[in-house]
Amino acid sequence: MFPDHFLWGGAVAANQCEGAYLADGKGLSIQDVLPHGLRGPRTKTPTEDNLKLEGIDFYHRYREDIRLFAEMGFRVFRTSIAWSRIFPNGDDAEPNEAGLRFYDDLFDECRKYGIEPLVTLSHYETPLHLAEAYDGWVNPKLTEFYKRYVTVVFNRYKDKVKYWLTFNEINSILESPFMSGGIHTPKEKLTLQQLYQAVHHELVASAWAVKIGHEINRDFKIGCMILSMPVYPLTPDPSDVLAAMEQEHKNMMFADVHARGYYPGYALRFFRENGIRIDMSSEDEEILKNTVDFVSFSYYMSVCATADAEKNVRGEGNLLGGVPNPYLKASEWGWQIDPKGLRYVLNQLWDRYQKPLFVVENGLGAADELICGADGTKTVNDDYRIDYLREHIRQMEEAIADGVELLGYTTWGCIDLVSASSAELRKRYGFIYVDRRDDGTGTFARYKKKSFYWYKRVIESNGAETGPL
Repeated sequence: MFPDHFLWGGAVAANQCEGAYLADGKGLSIQDVLPHGLRGPRTKTPTEDNLKLEGIDFYHRYREDIRLFAEMGFRVFRTSIAWSRIFPNGDDAEPNEAGLRFYDDLFDECRKYGIEPLVTLSHYETPLHLAEAYDGWVNPKLTEFYKRYVTVVFNRYKDKVKYWLTFNEINSILESPFMSGGIHTPKEKLTLQQLYQAVHHELVASAWAVKIGHEINRDFKIGCMILSMPVYPLTPDPSDVLAAMEQEHKNMMFADVHARGYYPGYALRFFRENGIRIDMSSEDEEILKNTVDFVSFSYYMSVCATADAEKNVRGEGNLLGGVPNPYLKASEWGWQIDPKGLRYVLNQLWDRYQKPLFVVENGLGAADELICGADGTKTVNDDYRIDYLREHIRQMEEAIADGVELLGYTTWGCIDLVSASSAELRKRYGFIYVDRRDDGTGTFARYKKKSFYWYKRVIESNGAETGPL
């Protein structure tokens, strides 16, 4: 049974839905030069084939979209602030008022319908200038720029936003240093020293955000956000069990520092054995003690690990590496589907931190087909999405019965948007179909999928009614 005040809703990111990439004084972000997501090289300037430049035109259509979210019964809507709308270059002395006003209007529209905004401060949207001029988070100066940015938005929206996330999937910097950390140095030339120094700067900046936010409004609830991907040993061989533990350590370190306020021993060992010497001041160590109020995460898949070099073959679509699980089926994008893994990771994080948890991304990317129904209305019969979400919701309920304190659930891409990993629109997640295609054509019209009505019933029943429509 879900708690009475459980926060049901959906999630998007500004860079994947807003479009209007230069409107009202916005500066360029790293996403504006990633026309193919993680699958292709970045460009020097924005190019016409970058679908994110227009997104789904949420910037101009957000009122229509939030009205649809309200019709579904959303209690929370997770979105992000595009940093370069507020500070176009990232290192500007003064914020862009037009950008601030846009989010005033957006959050007001949410509140008009009783929807609580859940706002990510940095969601793969580092201002491009900070990447090119400073090498992103490798440079400690970014901490000061980030502090200036969060201070402005915390003050501006202190009466409109209660729930905040500091960085999206912060551990993804290990695999995607440019998209996640704005690091301009090519990945193949980036040293472990540079990479983990950038990680440290982000962790310190995140702790600063917690401190600054609580000083501005003590009622703020500020969380971290990690990409959660539980790792199972491929076999019962103790060497495989240890390989799984070591692979999980790489990701859990980020949550450990956020939730506990210091680097765990296994991280210090990794630094020693790899010649990494983190430049860490006594002030840094003190700031890290500003721990988060809750731990949030994305959950899409699990993976396996093995010490056997011949079997250690990375699976297609695995975001942070890992061997495919022979017992699981995969989506058409190669992401293995494991609802029980969600219960497992909820228990793992709860046992580890005893802090409230929040599932802020979960969903199924699929190539939906828009059809015309008997009554002439257009829709998508996405029973496959309903089945996927139902099984994950049931596992959340099991975790709550286990004793896990779970704040809420926001499905990823509650309205179709541009994929972060592949920069395509064919890969759809939403309850709402957006008429736009990979070739840039389409009317941007919105159509309710079958899952729209199913999720509406789930929310109305507080999770009690998840069966087929």
